[in-house]
Amino acid sequence: MEEAFTLAFGDLALETVLALREGTAWRHFSGGGMARYAGLLSIAVLDAYLRTDGARTPRISMADESREGSAGVPEQEYALPDGRVDLPKLLRRFDAGASLVASQFHETHPPLGRFCRGLEKLFLHGCQTNIYLTPPKAQGFRSHFDTHDVLVLQVSGRKRWRVWDGQRVENPTRRTPWPGNLAPEGEPSIVVMEPGDALYIPRGVMHDAATEPGDPSLHITVGLLEPSWAQALRLLVDSDEVEGAALRQSVPTWRLAEPDVLAALLETLAAKLRGLNSAAHAERLSMMLLDQLAHDRQPLPSRGLFMAELTGDARMRLADGMHHHVALSTDGNAALHWTCGEVPLTPVQAEWLEPLTDGASADELGQGALEFMRRLAREGLLEPA
Repeated sequence: MEEAFTLAFGDLALETVLALREGTAWRHFSGGGMARYAGLLSIAVLDAYLRTDGARTPRISMADESREGSAGVPEQEYALPDGRVDLPKLLRRFDAGASLVASQFHETHPPLGRFCRGLEKLFLHGCQTNIYLTPPKAQGFRSHFDTHDVLVLQVSGRKRWRVWDGQRVENPTRRTPWPGNLAPEGEPSIVVMEPGDALYIPRGVMHDAATEPGDPSLHITVGLLEPSWAQALRLLVDSDEVEGAALRQSVPTWRLAEPDVLAALLETLAAKLRGLNSAAHAERLSMMLLDQLAHDRQPLPSRGLFMAELTGDARMRLADGMHHHVALSTDGNAALHWTCGEVPLTPVQAEWLEPLTDGASADELGQGALEFMRRLAREGLLEPA
């Protein structure tokens, strides 16, 4: 987590970054001319990927701002009918000025997967990466806003960004309709991204980008997939419908034509919402959001196909690559929740998890710890401290 944070935000304090996430201001971070992101991605990596059977639509796409109508290039211009990339066609289209887009590249490129996992550990929500390789003097997409916060990492080349202050549409999500022909308001700020630079753009903030003359531009867009309150409430309401009877009561639609029905609906609605306003509901919601994070993201276990038998003196810690958290049931029993399920915990085992966060050996923990740690290690939940 610390390595990903430093790579993304440099020497910014954690509270400064969290304040950015809670506001609507964009920010440019200079990399000081350092090739900070060379270890995450390169043009050579993309070139090699395009020569594999994994290079298929819709994961691979192309965009060209000079097109009439949508900037998206039709698939038949760079792909075969079965979705595989037609590399000669793709290269011709790239030579003619279309940008190459590789979506969800963290799922196939381990350095990006580990980087996203570090940010997920920090923010406790999902992250994704899309890759954009743009030829010189070209633009992929027209002015637009995203429906989640993004962090742009300039890997190589230079790119000229225009960013407008303020949210053009307030707090948009994926369910927010695109208004169509939405133009930015006011004058943009101009940011020329150099290798090693980062650009944070909150959702709803209009922006566009074009390459400068000279070299092509390669950048990573990290999507920060923060849940909205609407998503959280949907989770909670669906859960409460299962757990309690109040939300399962019928809405008396047969009385909608009666006088004063709106006042009665308002009173009942307020009562239903008050029924969700308890410490138990807040605890349940937090657990559901953490469970969703663990279940939605690809597991990155610390072990491989073969593993050495764990010994009592081996210092181990809970693995950074796996999302996990401890949940308490209504009867007071604890369980370690993770991507692929849960591990019931005795009170003693629950106490062991705290020292295992930083690193401990079974000999240090005491009787029964070795068997417990071996089980966690087999699941990929432990790594050498």
